Amino acid sequence: MAPSRTPRRRPSRAETRRKIIDAAGEVFARQGIAATSLNDIAAAAGLTKGAVYSNFEGRDDLVLTIMEEHIVERMRSATTAFDELSDLGEATAEAGARLAAGVDTDATWHRLLLEYWGIAMRNPAVHKGLALRRAQLRDAITAAVARAATQHGVELPLPPEQLAVVVLALSNGLAVERGVEASAVPDSLFADVLKLLVTPRGISGSAEPPDSPAPPGTAGR
Repeated sequence: MAPSRTPRRRPSRAETRRKIIDAAGEVFARQGIAATSLNDIAAAAGLTKGAVYSNFEGRDDLVLTIMEEHIVERMRSATTAFDELSDLGEATAEAGARLAAGVDTDATWHRLLLEYWGIAMRNPAVHKGLALRRAQLRDAITAAVARAATQHGVELPLPPEQLAVVVLALSNGLAVERGVEASAVPDSLFADVLKLLVTPRGISGSAEPPDSPAPPGTAGR
C-alpha cells in the first residue's frame, strides 16, 4: 500500500497578502507605478489577478499599503530610540541617524512617492486616497512624538501634530536633495535638525526674555 501523502497546506490570507505586497514592491521598483498593471503583479507573485483583487481594491491600494509599511517602519525605528536611550541628546542623535540611514535604503520608495504624488495631483480619486493614508500616518507620528516629548520632559516648539508634518517633510525633502547630490546632505544633517526641534523644558523654549534696558533718561521714574 502506497504511503499517504501529507495534504499541502493552503497559504493563509495573511501569507498570500504578504506575497502580493512583496511582488508588487519589486515590480513597482523595477517598472515604476504608472507602467505596472495588476497582471504584472499577479504574474510576479505566481497568483491570479483575482487573488490580487481578493486582497486589495486595486493598484492604488497596493501602492499606498507598501509606502505606508516603509514609512511606518522607518518612523517606528526612529522613535524607539527615545525609549531605548535616557539621554535626550543621545536619543535625538540616534533617531536622526536611523532616519538618515532610511533615506538611502528607501531611496526607491521616495522616488515612487514622488511619482505617485504627481499622479494624485492629476486625479481627484487618487488624491483622496493618498490624503487619507497620509493623515493616518501623521496621526501615528503625532502620537509617537507626543509620547517621546512627555517621556523626556521636552517642550516642543510646535504642537505634536504640526511637528509630525515637519518630520515627514524633512524626510522627504532631504531624500530628494540627497538623491540629486549626496554630498550636499551629510549623514549628520537629519540629527542636527532634529536637535533644533526639541527644547528641554525651562531652557530655551520656555524661558522669559531678559528685561530690556530702560530708555535713557527714564531710570528711577
